[in-house]
Amino acid sequence: MNWTSVQDFLAMGGYAGYVWGSFGVVFATMALEVWALRQREQQAETE
Repeated sequence: MNWTSVQDFLAMGGYAGYVWGSFGVVFATMALEVWALRQREQQAETE
């Protein structure tokens, strides 16, 4: 794809909701995984 402006890039050819939504879901899932791992680590240390 060839974007002529930042706004065109952010619009993603009309698919911005799908593209940025997918990035958001992946980021949230990865953050949740890191949080869960830290919780398990703290739980293991207390046992």
